[in-house]
Amino acid sequence: MRLLLLSLAAASTLALVILFAFHDRTADGTSSEVTTSVATATFVGRGRCAECHEEEEEAWRGSHHDLAMAEATEETVLGDFDDHRFEHFGVASRMFRRDGGFWVHTPGPDGEPTDFRVSYTIGVTPLQQYLVEFDDGRVQSLPFCWDARSAEEGGQRWYHLYPDEAIPHTDVLHWTGPHQNWNFMCADCHTTDLRRNYDLGADRFQTAWKEIDVSCEACHGPGSRHVEWAAAHAGEDEEDRAYTGSATEMGLVTSLRGVPDSRWVIDKTTGQAHLQGDLPSGRQVSACARCHARRTMITDDVHTPRLLDKLVPELLGEGLYHADGQIQDEVYVWGSFVQSKMHGKGVVCTDCHQPHGAGLRSGGNALCYRCHLPDRFDTEQHHHHQPGTPGSQCVDCHMPATHYMVVDPRRDHSLRVPRPDLTVKIGTPNACNGCHEDRSPEWAVAAMDSWYEEPKRPAHFGEALHAARSGSPRAGSMLMKLVSDVEAPAIARATALAELGAGGYLETMAASRLAAGDADPLLRLAAARQLQSLPPPERLGMAGPLMEDEARAVRMEASRAMASVSRFELGEDTLRARDEGLREYVAAQRLHADRAFAHDNLGLLAVDRGRHMEAVSEYELAVRLDPDARNAWANLADAHRALGDDVAAIEVLRRGLKRLPSAAALHHALGLALVRQGARDLALASLQRAWSLDPGTARHGYVLAVAFNDAGRSAEALNLLESVHSRHPADRDVLQGLVTIARDRGQRDRALRYAQDWLRLDPDNQSVQALVMELRARGR
Repeated sequence: MRLLLLSLAAASTLALVILFAFHDRTADGTSSEVTTSVATATFVGRGRCAECHEEEEEAWRGSHHDLAMAEATEETVLGDFDDHRFEHFGVASRMFRRDGGFWVHTPGPDGEPTDFRVSYTIGVTPLQQYLVEFDDGRVQSLPFCWDARSAEEGGQRWYHLYPDEAIPHTDVLHWTGPHQNWNFMCADCHTTDLRRNYDLGADRFQTAWKEIDVSCEACHGPGSRHVEWAAAHAGEDEEDRAYTGSATEMGLVTSLRGVPDSRWVIDKTTGQAHLQGDLPSGRQVSACARCHARRTMITDDVHTPRLLDKLVPELLGEGLYHADGQIQDEVYVWGSFVQSKMHGKGVVCTDCHQPHGAGLRSGGNALCYRCHLPDRFDTEQHHHHQPGTPGSQCVDCHMPATHYMVVDPRRDHSLRVPRPDLTVKIGTPNACNGCHEDRSPEWAVAAMDSWYEEPKRPAHFGEALHAARSGSPRAGSMLMKLVSDVEAPAIARATALAELGAGGYLETMAASRLAAGDADPLLRLAAARQLQSLPPPERLGMAGPLMEDEARAVRMEASRAMASVSRFELGEDTLRARDEGLREYVAAQRLHADRAFAHDNLGLLAVDRGRHMEAVSEYELAVRLDPDARNAWANLADAHRALGDDVAAIEVLRRGLKRLPSAAALHHALGLALVRQGARDLALASLQRAWSLDPGTARHGYVLAVAFNDAGRSAEALNLLESVHSRHPADRDVLQGLVTIARDRGQRDRALRYAQDWLRLDPDNQSVQALVMELRARGR
């Protein structure tokens, strides 16, 4: 395998050797080359690295990483601040210069137009954002971006990030709110050695960093120990020094070195490359994933041994990804790339991207020639488009782009073969119709049939995920098959287990047991998340190893799931593991002490540990930090209910609804609280309001139907449940309600039909079997 070996000047004693592997893999990035503890190494700064690594520093300078963030100066600001007026939904803003700085006159947190000085820039192309500092240390991202593309491309203009909707100061997306807060949303990936320094008591930040961009040590780790090593070997021959000992002996915190004896070889028979030698460790992809993944950080330890020691990545959840794994929301790159066959074969980021300049290694189709012979693949016989036209570029078909932030096209890195047949089956997008919008997916299927003798249409995990999302009666068995499929991407298998748990499928236990022993930590993490839904004996049996897992995220989730278990039910070693895992879990939440979700999580943990007053305090903190945190409002009310104070619960819900009048979950919770108070008419009104606001949530419809039935309106209850059942055919509670109400109304055939539907979902459920037999007997 080729290595990019950077020169080490013989006379210098200050250096950071950078060994970039071209080949690197595995989901969590476990690597024997991850070495020195961050606690024993410190950041030295780019200048120290550049003294020996001039060529690499020169490649990095001017790159997207270099320009990730900068102080707002004449040299860095691209936007037009020459008294430019910008209007968005009738709200006028003005960009201007004053006192040698750049300013924006726009509505602030109270809605009043105010002058704000721009402190920093974010990015450089295809857009540039601007940041404003507030007295409490918060740094907020303005909603106006400068389109840095050329005028011919439609750029050189100001535009609003939400061009199609008004964003008043009360909106959750207003630029002064928590969702546009740089300290939490952006800082970690736009600086080097960030320290957020949030003070919960004072509710203020003192955020600091070593460097204001993505510099050498952001990827390679603190360099002080390596500098010491370089000084000790200053008199040695350059080549000997570069390969002296292990990464540990070289003082490297993070080595991105690959497998020296592995290399890519082109098979002329297939026209494609294969890796000759061992697969890489996974460290490089994981290093990039720290910023190029949709994720939640769980520690501020910058360079930990495994990906899941530092963060919890998002799975292929609905709304983030299409059912077949194509990108939908802004999920960055990692989640799509780890689905790809290329990742599975050992391809890594630097096979295509320059390690320091971060640009592509080649332009156009030439980039793909590195692994795919052009006389086989860059031909009309393969892509069936005229050369030089859309469709003739490899990325047009295999990496379709989706625009985010209005003007920023991000390519899907799952590197897939277009599947218009899946569009027909499950409604997912495909590259063919992405260009040929005037044609049907059936037309695209027919075109591919005419082009290729054997179009590539293997079974796809997207069908199982679609079955879950659409409530198909076959979803449970399909998801179980996907969890068991070791050839499927780990992220898809983990998503399947999450869907099984969310749907309450009978297969969840078997799938969790299987995933708990999987080699991939994403599967073990998914299993840990299902522990709470399992029967106590099964939960206790599985939890022990998961609470002692090598990956921090797995340990945390497993320990969190066991928080409600009495200490007396756990052995000494298991108890010790749980307590340590819970300490890690709490620390992960405290890392985000400025965010409502962290206090919501801590409140839920307190409830499971029987500490309801502590939970109330955490939930109150959550709604103070973010009054739009609807889950926190609902949980705060529930905590008061658990303390026996329904009056306080109702007062909390009404406070929440005053802020969030369209929050269906709060109307639903208020309805239940009013039922407990005996105010049935008011309760019914709240439950109806919840259903009208969110008819997609089966629970809202089911509870409303029960309320209708209790009020003597069984016909309305039955009709409502049938409507819910049409949307959620696998919901057992809804089926039970349909059977019960139909039977009580004397509609035996109707009850039997739904009981049989239920039995098809759960053929081994003896209670349902007995119910079907009883209904059949009544009809004789």
